[in-house]
Amino acid sequence: MRMSSITFAALAVSGVASAQSSLTLFGVADTAVSHYSVKSAFYNNTLALPSASALAFTEVTRSQTALSSGANSSSRVGFRGTEDLGGGLAAGFWLESGFTQDSGATALTSFSRRSTVSLSGGFGELRLGRDYVPTYWNESVFDPMGAVGVGENLIKSISGNIATARGPGSPIAANDNAIRASNSVGYFLPRNLGGFYGQVMYALPENVKHSYLSDSSQRGRYYGGRFGYANGPLDVAVAYGQSTAADTLVISEAGVVAGTRLSEKLRTINLGASYDFGVLKLMGELSQVKDKAETTTAPLSAGRLTFTDNDEYNGAMIGMTLPVGAGLLKASYARVKFKNDLGSAAPSLLALDRDASVNKLALGYVHNLSKRTALYATVARARIKNGQNNPAIMAVGLGGPAFLSTGSGVAGLAPRSATGYDFGLRHAF
Repeated sequence: MRMSSITFAALAVSGVASAQSSLTLFGVADTAVSHYSVKSAFYNNTLALPSASALAFTEVTRSQTALSSGANSSSRVGFRGTEDLGGGLAAGFWLESGFTQDSGATALTSFSRRSTVSLSGGFGELRLGRDYVPTYWNESVFDPMGAVGVGENLIKSISGNIATARGPGSPIAANDNAIRASNSVGYFLPRNLGGFYGQVMYALPENVKHSYLSDSSQRGRYYGGRFGYANGPLDVAVAYGQSTAADTLVISEAGVVAGTRLSEKLRTINLGASYDFGVLKLMGELSQVKDKAETTTAPLSAGRLTFTDNDEYNGAMIGMTLPVGAGLLKASYARVKFKNDLGSAAPSLLALDRDASVNKLALGYVHNLSKRTALYATVARARIKNGQNNPAIMAVGLGGPAFLSTGSGVAGLAPRSATGYDFGLRHAF
């Protein structure tokens, strides 16, 4: 990406020699004409015959055509700078803001994409602030579609839905700790390790601790790491992260447990890899997210009771990019399987399968008009099986209108399929 850059000498107030510094303005403006269509279909997990009103609409389709932003590369503007401190040390900052290119409504309202300050040298880099979590990188780097638009990595879509539905969320973003984390401390290995690279991150929950409690809520805490190896055509990396989605305890100031405690943790592990054959680049990802929730009741005559719920989301994606003249063909196929932990509940004879799954196929083409400007087209389709079992997370709509989901898993309309396309223009500066 070609970027506008201003380099200047930072004048020392005391009159001593100045330190060399740089400031860079960069960004992407990306807009597309997009179309989305989602379909819900009737299901019935009861012995009762559905009512006439329920059968009036056995399928419902919702569609939308819109001018979208960031369908090939997220629209954004940012500022970054470095200062040479001497002795191999450098200080830096990175402020990046997303905006809606189609309307300009959210331009520079916050630096929620990234807001960090760092110190780097031969030891590596220490980075503080809001940044991408380690587990997100494998969902993006090894996705031919760049994890945006109708064709974005299905695994990334599901991961974001899990964080949105289960927590912790934040005023900045509902899917925090799945893509980015605030209040983080990160460390990156130096770049001269013969192809090996890595990072670790810890995000503080910043909850208030009370003197009359033995512990404080850890809701919002994240920790994780990513380590990989890149050499020539090969790039492979593994990442792990744990997010505390919920951690509540009802207790009196006297220290007496007075209510139910809920503790929920999301554990993500993924492996991504790519190999460039020159005429073709293959890439893929394997992922597992475990949603472990524990509910402990208040003291009863029989003591405190603990109930657990352990759901799993297992995903796989394979993709490719193929250079064609001034352009690039892209394709990916992904599947995510939801394994539902029923706990003490047994499946009924009419609903033996309480799991759900999503399959997604995406095709795209990018035609480069220059190094900074490109035209692109992407089309994608997703099919959902047993969407009524987990509509909040498995209903992947490709960015358009929400599915019509009714019946609470008993009888009603469930998400079944989604299609979409993007035709757009991207300019980087």
